Amino acid sequence: TVGESASKEKLQSEMEFLVKLWANIQVEMEKRSNPELLHKDLSISLRAVRDLFTREVDRLIIDSMEEYESIMEFILAFESRLRYSVKLYEGSEPIFDAFGIEMEISRALHNKIWLKSGGYIVIEMTEALTAIDVNTGSYVGKRNPEETILKTNLEAVKEIAYQLRFRNIGGLIVIDFIDMEKKPNRERVFMALKEALKKDKAKSTILHMSDLGLIEMTRKRTRANLNRLLTEPCFYCEGRGT
Repeated sequence: TVGESASKEKLQSEMEFLVKLWANIQVEMEKRSNPELLHKDLSISLRAVRDLFTREVDRLIIDSMEEYESIMEFILAFESRLRYSVKLYEGSEPIFDAFGIEMEISRALHNKIWLKSGGYIVIEMTEALTAIDVNTGSYVGKRNPEETILKTNLEAVKEIAYQLRFRNIGGLIVIDFIDMEKKPNRERVFMALKEALKKDKAKSTILHMSDLGLIEMTRKRTRANLNRLLTEPCFYCEGRGT
């Protein structure tokens, strides 16, 4: 079931939400004498707040006064402790441009993602699996190549975990890290990836790194990935480029 892998805190939060919701419905019922609607399903923005807005989120920024008031009313009723994290955006620049969202979406639609060190990762999605390849690129250390490779792999771990969440990539995933000779370094990269995936709400299973530098993992599919939501296959070649 959906709750099989949920944490105790998540189940507790869900239970508290449902109890408060039922209490509100009963209060509304007491006020009414004629048949009428007491409750309707949440809007898409309120569902996002319910499912994604937790204490781990620093800020929730909204550029619509109507939505801001609706969300504040919802939060005050069900999770008042989060009200200080909700902000109304009143800038003149479009909110997606102001916070770099458009740039991140554009970046997420490209296969190649550059790392700050000069290395890069390549994400290739197929029907069977998603392959992620890590490369040093222009970042080449002359004195200690193993240390350079380790640093690139650790930087790639953070970006990979972020891209899996942002692109909502699910199913079988194979990550090809740059080969490392020392076993402790391979273990360090594996543990770093495992730690980074703890922030992910989707359930994942990860296997230890092989001698070839490969990590196999699965991530639960929760909805369509970003690529499917924002793009469609070419009418002529169906994405094959022929």
